[in-house]
Amino acid sequence: MSYQDILEQAHRYYDRGVPFEIPLPEGSLYENLSRAANAWPKHAAIDFMGRVWNYQDINQAALKAAQVLYDAGVRKGDTVAVALPNCPQHFVVFYALMRLGAVAAEHNPLAPASQIATQLARHQGKVAVVWEKCADNFMSLTENGGTVFTVDISASLPLTKRLALKLPVAKAKALKEKMRGPVPAQATSWDQAVAKAKPIATQIPTATAHDIAVILHTGGTNGVPKSVPLSHQNIGANCNQNRFWVYKLNAAAETFWSLLPYFHSFGLTFFLVASVSLGATQIVLPTFDVKAALEAHKHRPVSFFVGVPPMFDRIEKQATKQGIDLSTIKYAISGGMPLSREIAERWEAATGHFIIEGYGMSETAPTMCGSPLTPDRRHGALGLPFPSTKLRIVDPENPTEDVPDGEVGELLVQGPQVFHGYLDDDAENERVFLDGWFRTGDMVRNEDGFIVMVDRLKELIITNGFNVYPSEVEKALAEHPGIDGVAVVGLPHAATGEEVTAAVKLAEGATLTLESLRQLAAKTLPRYALPTRLEIVSELPKSQLGKTLRHTVRKRILKSEETTTD
Repeated sequence: MSYQDILEQAHRYYDRGVPFEIPLPEGSLYENLSRAANAWPKHAAIDFMGRVWNYQDINQAALKAAQVLYDAGVRKGDTVAVALPNCPQHFVVFYALMRLGAVAAEHNPLAPASQIATQLARHQGKVAVVWEKCADNFMSLTENGGTVFTVDISASLPLTKRLALKLPVAKAKALKEKMRGPVPAQATSWDQAVAKAKPIATQIPTATAHDIAVILHTGGTNGVPKSVPLSHQNIGANCNQNRFWVYKLNAAAETFWSLLPYFHSFGLTFFLVASVSLGATQIVLPTFDVKAALEAHKHRPVSFFVGVPPMFDRIEKQATKQGIDLSTIKYAISGGMPLSREIAERWEAATGHFIIEGYGMSETAPTMCGSPLTPDRRHGALGLPFPSTKLRIVDPENPTEDVPDGEVGELLVQGPQVFHGYLDDDAENERVFLDGWFRTGDMVRNEDGFIVMVDRLKELIITNGFNVYPSEVEKALAEHPGIDGVAVVGLPHAATGEEVTAAVKLAEGATLTLESLRQLAAKTLPRYALPTRLEIVSELPKSQLGKTLRHTVRKRILKSEETTTD
């Protein structure tokens, strides 16, 4: 079945206001903020724990921040490491880089030092803007003449909350501990530098649509860590695709719940870019906190929410428990992992509005499919191909051949949101691109234009919307002296999508606990990647080449569960 056939079926289910093709942006992502500041200067852009920045003020902050970076030697095309939670400073440094035409290499601020070191080595940035709490992981840059700016996110709090942090009470001390960290002597205060700066001169050049805007870090389609460069046009095109998909959003009239991290492709495109292009107000929190999110919603009702299924689950349950009205949330999009029908139905009952699923990956900036925001939505499906997006379903062993309609095959994608290749990885780029089509590694089938996930060629685990790569977890666990062999797999979990499960063959005479495994792995892995389940096995199935067959391990555990249940 050809991509034209899939599109012909899919277009029948498009909402009537959604176009088949979208306009492609021709300039820098900074133009989104510049236009918003000119059109709606006094409209609230960010509400951070009660403190509000309007578009005019945050644009001025971005222009001042651009001068700070320029003074630090950053020029068009240079890469700058950014490791921050969601906060006004993250927004400001992102748009400062977009104004300069520099590249924002986004890092998870809670990632372990070893992971940060390999990412820095790949993109070779010399300047970093980072949260105080993770600054030590970036200080190696200063050894070679680089600059590390540290951010105090508490500086963006309302004055009353900043003053409260100084009180000698347990609650204030706990909040301060969450927000602040020790500052290395060689670091420079970002907040002080921006406060003293003047806006950058208008004659300093900016980016074009085809310049690289962002570098994201991923395991790609095979779980091996790599870096994904995305251009201004990749991200801008996906912003337009998403805005046209939810075309009933009104300019300068919506409130977004910005609860997904900016450093994640999903959060970056929707909140750092699409929200701004629409002149929307963002409710921003540094971490996902259900009670804090609902409290903010009571003061500034949310109309648009993009999240992962556990967020919808926990928010709906807590709102129901507290009797908080969610009916202002007219539009909801879930992604990152499958959305269960049970959560979807509860959400729609609580809000009175549809929730749909979107599908994508970092390499597609990120969205390529979505269900329509109409009664035709299909819970459990990845959705319809987005405007200006072509999809093929092919035989993975012979990817030049499309499979017949309804049969399972590997999903290939083409569109303006698709990146042009991994950073400095020619071998991998040759493997994943086929005549201009990107091989996703996902096994799907077509159901009347709706794409349905069947399985993954890659053995990526998605838990709470985060990607976990089995090979990385296995490498960490293999250091345990009590382990003779280990396979890490994802098993279905109602709340998190999948749980990270370690199937372990014990060394002779050894004993093992889940907690000891987690303590070991925590030295090199982020918290979300730590195993939450331990299965002791007598053997690990191997291929003829001696490779552990994770897929077989997973099937055996699931079959054992079924037998136990029976």
